[in-house]
Amino acid sequence: MTSKPTATAPDALWQRVQNSLNRQGMMVHLQARLVRVEPGLVEIALPYSDRVTQQQNGFHGGAMGALADIAGGYAALTVAAEGLEVTTIEYKINFLAAFQGGELRAVGRVVRAGRRIIVTTAEVLHLAADGRQSPCAVMQQTLTTVPATP
Repeated sequence: MTSKPTATAPDALWQRVQNSLNRQGMMVHLQARLVRVEPGLVEIALPYSDRVTQQQNGFHGGAMGALADIAGGYAALTVAAEGLEVTTIEYKINFLAAFQGGELRAVGRVVRAGRRIIVTTAEVLHLAADGRQSPCAVMQQTLTTVPATP
């Protein structure tokens, strides 16, 4: 899971998110990777593999939900004060379509950030091998800040 910061992502913010993502055992196992980090926005990719499929060989809804949760959560982390992390209180997801192959991209965005509660959205897109992009899920999420784990 080695990625380089994009031109728009400050190194410290990118590193804060990447360090946390590296501690996410499930995301490491699923080979998720950080694509973009900006204040209030994070994009994460999830490649198609037998680790993320359901019985009909499409991306599993649980994998889509986890990816959306992580993207929204890390978008929230980019606006949380130093020394704090975030944890999800709840989310609601709508699945729009099923896909095989390619990869999923989840873009999490902060809608509103308070001192303790942060609301985000995430859009999950499917990127086909030929470059076509199709929406496959949308999520709204509520998170809270918690003290960072050493």
